[in-house]
Amino acid sequence: MEASDSSPSLPAEIQHPVFAYLGPNDLDAIGRAYRFSERAHAGQFRKGGAPYITHPLAVAEILASWRLDAQTLIAALLHDVVEDTGVGSEDVSESFGKPVAQLVDGVTKLDKIHFENKAQAQAENFRKMLLAMARDVRVILIKLADRLHNMRTLEGMRADKIHRIAQETLEIYAPIANRLGLNKVYQELEDIAFQHLHPNRYKVIEKAVKAARGNRREVVEKIKTSIETKLLDCRIGAQVYGREKHLFSIYRKMQEKHLAFSEVFDIYGFRIIVEDARDCYLTLGALHALFKPIPGKFKDYIAIPKPNGYQSLHTTLFGPFGAPVEVQIRTQEMHRIAEAGVASHWLYKIGETSLSEVQRRTHQWMQSLLDIQADSRDSVEFLEHIKVDLFPDEVYVFTPKGRIVALPRGATAVDFAYSVHTDIGNHCVGTKINSEFMPLSTPLRNGDRVEILTSESARPNPAWAHFALTGKARAHIRSALKNAHRHESVSLGEQLLEQATRALGSEAVGEAQWERYQKESGWSREDTLAEIGLGKKLAFVVARQLLARDQDNGTRPNAGPMPIRGTEGVAVRLGKCCRPIPGDPIIGQIKKDQGLIIHTHDCNQVRHYRDDPEKWVDVAWSSELDKLFDVGIKVIVANQRGVLAKVAAAIANEGSDIDNVHMEEEAGAFTSLYFTVSVQNRLHLARLMRALRGLPEVIRLQRMKSRSEERTGNIV
Repeated sequence: MEASDSSPSLPAEIQHPVFAYLGPNDLDAIGRAYRFSERAHAGQFRKGGAPYITHPLAVAEILASWRLDAQTLIAALLHDVVEDTGVGSEDVSESFGKPVAQLVDGVTKLDKIHFENKAQAQAENFRKMLLAMARDVRVILIKLADRLHNMRTLEGMRADKIHRIAQETLEIYAPIANRLGLNKVYQELEDIAFQHLHPNRYKVIEKAVKAARGNRREVVEKIKTSIETKLLDCRIGAQVYGREKHLFSIYRKMQEKHLAFSEVFDIYGFRIIVEDARDCYLTLGALHALFKPIPGKFKDYIAIPKPNGYQSLHTTLFGPFGAPVEVQIRTQEMHRIAEAGVASHWLYKIGETSLSEVQRRTHQWMQSLLDIQADSRDSVEFLEHIKVDLFPDEVYVFTPKGRIVALPRGATAVDFAYSVHTDIGNHCVGTKINSEFMPLSTPLRNGDRVEILTSESARPNPAWAHFALTGKARAHIRSALKNAHRHESVSLGEQLLEQATRALGSEAVGEAQWERYQKESGWSREDTLAEIGLGKKLAFVVARQLLARDQDNGTRPNAGPMPIRGTEGVAVRLGKCCRPIPGDPIIGQIKKDQGLIIHTHDCNQVRHYRDDPEKWVDVAWSSELDKLFDVGIKVIVANQRGVLAKVAAAIANEGSDIDNVHMEEEAGAFTSLYFTVSVQNRLHLARLMRALRGLPEVIRLQRMKSRSEERTGNIV
């Protein structure tokens, strides 16, 4: 690596044993980077009073303890020079190469860009960092090391800033460390954040753990000795270690399960390191012979590794005195991955086909960040989506061909569909879970075999957004709905504009007129039609501009009503205030950002628009209707046994479905039944009402056009 800042001797700070794994050329380059950073930060100090250079050096030492490459360590030494000094990215590139400059740029914050608020600025910083990470995971490793050292040295900062940094660490950085398998970093970040966010609770739990450590030492030693003896008898070579849970995980368990500290028995556990995977299972058998296993508390992460590459056998046993004992069994290689995660296998000059399983899984997750970014409207939405994917409580399900898919706990069949492929998610119509047809909203469980049924004509349903859990699924659903909404708005805008041009005496708008309009207004044809469909532009005004009519003669010739089918989509909606059905006289109201809303002529919502022809559209029911429409009815009946069943049967006999029903007792011997039923049109509703009047138990009928009319509806 070429650098203009060469020096014959290595700085004393770079002679630390943690850098000993590097070759002479790499050490020389790192030494030059150290001097470069030292000069750039000259005169700068940290809040605690130490020279600023101590921070980038500490970050480089953390990364060196993970045995990362020289480029990463150089970028760590330089990670603040562009942000906090007069050094530019070009200077870094010229002195240390473009790859190092790109790493530094990925870590650098966006402080020079103006944002509307702190939340947006924070979200944009995370978006930039995570997208840089998707291109090169070393970016996030530098950032995690940077955050770890900052968390270790929070002294001297304002209390509000400490609280913000700790909360940010707990919500974002600790989960990312966990997602990448950096177990030690994850636990330390959580504990330090917990210490600063809840200092009193931290001290209480820390004191209780120290007391328990003394009280339980004898029990722990007894269990450890029993395990070692049993494994020796079984001729299994193993190292047995006592393992203490970190403080935040104890606090989290107390919070989630509403436990007092004295009720948390599994503060201490054991980790057993063996020779190979075969010995892991032999050890498991030996332990289950020694102590009884607790049902449902066994997890095989060797056969089904976590997405971050973590592998171990987990089991919980009934130990002496009835206390549960947690045990993790793994090989030395599995232990290395569990502690260092993706940083434990570092290959940068080898193609993806040679990547380890840990790197391959991490690469897949990072690529999914790019998919989520592409379908997110802004940085805040992007951050919202990925937060879901950062938390590690997962379920493992199978495709029909036996491939394992890891999803967050609570994920549904829709999440599974999008995890397999975006097109499968966008076109799914149903699912089979363990060979049984189930709703797409069904939460998945460990071991489920999931098959997705698709149709080319199918599109995402807005209801999916309410139960989809993963960031990828939610981002794609929102994107598809947004595109569908735009397509429908354009289609509606085209109809409204056509109606307006006919009213002005012209049959169509030519290409030359559109070109002139676009040149004068700066609006494209599609954007203009979408704006008309959404009610942001008036069709009549645009039509006059297109036809170059500077003045209107004050009259609007009848262009014929726009046909309404009820299936147009989100750009054309039936008003909830009056719930029109075919046969009702209707009027269309153009509402900004909502498109065309269809009301009945007598609806209170449009009375004050009737005298302003620019705000309503002449509409009529189409002669081709192929859907059912919801309508509310109120049936007052005499209190008799089986009356609800009789009314429901009469409704069904008239070919109508009941979508909802509830009842209220009236004064005296009567009950009000409120139904939402599906009908074809007003004639169908009239037949249904006649059938209900024929029941002797029915006292009175009302059609309810809105909720407010439930008590005062018009009698039909």
